[in-house]
Amino acid sequence: QVQLVESGGGLVQAGGSLRLSCEASGRTFGSRAMSWFRQAPGKEREFVAAISWSLGRTDYADSVKGRFTISRDNAKNTAYLQMNSLNPGDTAVYYCAAGETTYWGRDPSRYDYWSQGTQVTISS
Repeated sequence: QVQLVESGGGLVQAGGSLRLSCEASGRTFGSRAMSWFRQAPGKEREFVAAISWSLGRTDYADSVKGRFTISRDNAKNTAYLQMNSLNPGDTAVYYCAAGETTYWGRDPSRYDYWSQGTQVTISS
């Protein structure tokens, strides 16, 4: 029903910036909340940030608060993750997620749709 196409990953040095995008397509019933997660090699997938489409409320993991900014452009059905002051701890595969409900919390099992993931690597 919904497909999420993600882009913007790459390799940057510590202190640099990167912006990820996630475009939603397919059948939809209205605006949806969208979230970002990441997964490092050998580790579990962890929450990064989330945004509500209707109210624009946001939530961030403590590890990225003050450095990352989540936003969205409803006209383009696209969410973004601006990442600044990157450090090696941010190295991971990043995913965007959406659901059929209004849920926009931190539990990955509550989401129905996922992007293919994009690699973000930070060198020191």
